[in-house]
Amino acid sequence: MHETRTPLLEVEDLAVEFDTPRGPLRAVRGVSFQVGECETLAIVGESGSGKSVTAHTLMGLTPLLARVAGGRVAIEGRDVVGLPDRAWQKLRGERIAMIFQDPLSALNPSLTVGYQIAEMFRRHRGTGRAEARRRAAELMAQVGIPDAERRLNDHPHRFSGGMRQRVMIAMALALDPILLIADEPTTALDVTVQAQILRLLRRRQQADRLGMILISHDLGVVARAADRVAVMYAGRIVETGTVAEVYQRPAHPYTIGLMRAVPTVRDGDAPLEAIEGHPPDLAAPPTGCAFHPRCPFARDVCREEDPQPRDLGPRRASACHFAEEMIAHARTR
Repeated sequence: MHETRTPLLEVEDLAVEFDTPRGPLRAVRGVSFQVGECETLAIVGESGSGKSVTAHTLMGLTPLLARVAGGRVAIEGRDVVGLPDRAWQKLRGERIAMIFQDPLSALNPSLTVGYQIAEMFRRHRGTGRAEARRRAAELMAQVGIPDAERRLNDHPHRFSGGMRQRVMIAMALALDPILLIADEPTTALDVTVQAQILRLLRRRQQADRLGMILISHDLGVVARAADRVAVMYAGRIVETGTVAEVYQRPAHPYTIGLMRAVPTVRDGDAPLEAIEGHPPDLAAPPTGCAFHPRCPFARDVCREEDPQPRDLGPRRASACHFAEEMIAHARTR
C-alpha cells in the first residue's frame, strides 16, 4: 500500500480582490492547483491575467489595496491565509522563497550583494557575521558567480543581468526552502544566459527536491523547464495538464490562440496568428465565459454560462464548454 504524500503546496478556490473607485476588481478568481516535491508547475498567460498577483499572494505579499477574498492556501498542509506578519517572516525564505522578475529593483542598490545574502543567515539563523559572509560566498560560487569571495563586496549595479539573477537565486535558496516561485526569471536575458539559468534551477531543484512554480509568458521557456502547465486568463485557470498534453492537444480556445502565436521551425516564414481583441475589464467582466468576446469558436452558451473546469484525465482539465472539440480541432491542424 503506497503512502499518499501531502503536496508541498495546495491552492483551493483562491480569490484576490482589489478595491477600486468602481468597486471590487477580482484579479484572481477561484484558482486551484497543487505542487508536489521535485515538480515544476508553470503558470502562463498574457500580462494582466493574474499570474503575478497569484504568486505574490502565495508569498503573503498581497499587493497594496488588495485582499484575499476567499479560498485556501496550504504549505505542507498548513493553511497560511491570514497568518500574522511575524509568522510570514519566518515562512518566507525558510519554507517558501521567490525569485523576483526584476533583480535590479529587488536588490538594495546601496548594499553589497554579499551583505544582502549574508543577512539572510544572520536574521533567520542567528549566524555570526564572519560565518554568514563565508556561507554567502559559498552560495555565490554554487550558483556560478566566478571569483565569489571578491565579488561579495560589489554592489548590484556592478553585475550583469544574468549575474544579478544568479544573486537572486542564491538569496532564494539560502535557507533551503521547500518551495520556490520564479517570476519571469529569464526575462530580458539572452537565450544563452536563459538556458544557463534554467539549468541551474533544475539542478538545484533535483538536488534539494524543491517544488517550483514558474511564472512566465514565454512558452519556449516553459517547454524546457516545466512538468505541468496552468493557463490563466482573466484571473482564472482555464486549462491544466502536462506540458505535452497542453502543447500538443490544447483543450481551450485561449490556449490554442497562445500556441498559434508562437513561432516554430516547421512554420517557416508563415505569419504568426495574434489573438484578436483585448483581455476583459475585470471590474466589469462579460457574462458567460470571459474569453468569449475574443473566441472564434464562441456560441450562445458561451455568452450565457460561465464554464466550470471539466476533468479530461488525471490532473487534466479545461474550463471550456467544448473542450473535447478543441482537442479534436487542435489535432487536425
